[in-house]
Amino acid sequence: MEPITRLGVVGCGLMGSGIAEVAARHGLGVRVAEATPDAVAAGRRRITASFDRGVRRGKLTEEQRDQALARLSFTHDLSEMADRQFVVEAVAENRDIKTDVLRALDKAVEDSEAVLATNTSSIPIVDLAIATERPGRVVGMHFFNPVPVQRLVEVIPALITSPATVQRTREFAELLGKQAIQAPDRSGFVVNALLVPYLLSAVRMVESGAARPDDIDQGMELGCAHPMGPLRLLDLIGLDTAQAVAESMYEEFKEPLYAPPALLRRMVAAGHLGRKNGRGFYTYDASTTRG
Repeated sequence: MEPITRLGVVGCGLMGSGIAEVAARHGLGVRVAEATPDAVAAGRRRITASFDRGVRRGKLTEEQRDQALARLSFTHDLSEMADRQFVVEAVAENRDIKTDVLRALDKAVEDSEAVLATNTSSIPIVDLAIATERPGRVVGMHFFNPVPVQRLVEVIPALITSPATVQRTREFAELLGKQAIQAPDRSGFVVNALLVPYLLSAVRMVESGAARPDDIDQGMELGCAHPMGPLRLLDLIGLDTAQAVAESMYEEFKEPLYAPPALLRRMVAAGHLGRKNGRGFYTYDASTTRG
């Protein structure tokens, strides 16, 4: 197969914008799709702001920023993904939304060799792949937030994903400077299957009044050498995303340790989603939130 030079990214929130940014910095032509012209404009601003921060921090030069930005194009029409060799879906962690997007991409992508990758945190890949006419070309590709910083990518083949698709996906991850691990097609994969029960345990500790958030976080940072405590990590991930992942895992396994605690549900219902909107277990000013 020819080298991957044309990437499509559907969704330009925190994850989609990060994937597009990394790909553009690594020399790929990237077409980003969002649902509406307003969402396209917001996505463009998010990526540009991230590049500008990189220049201010000395991570790249103005020339490198401008070259990377020139490799990006934006659309709100999925039919414009027709010439892409590899497309990453990075929309909300919702089974119905992701299924609809993958069905539309399946019709839009004309190249029969194109890979359709879903950046899901927890949804079984086979459930999404069978919604398309090319299930062998569908694969899970779980990036981690923030994408420009985190090196890991989980590659998750379904039972019906072809070996060629898995190999193509691993090569694509390496092209972006990422380290790929292969994960089983079970809700939570490798990382979240281990991480989510730990995060939910921290929420239950707060919920029961056993310990305060800052004491829990300092305990894990200073006592276990974790770079970030569980509640600060939840704020970074997004409490709504964490709840969706936990619900997906609980739906599959019916294990109580995967069930979202009531406190987490109440915070999400109240709109306290973490860093993305300034308030979660901690509060954040506008300069520390992204996008």
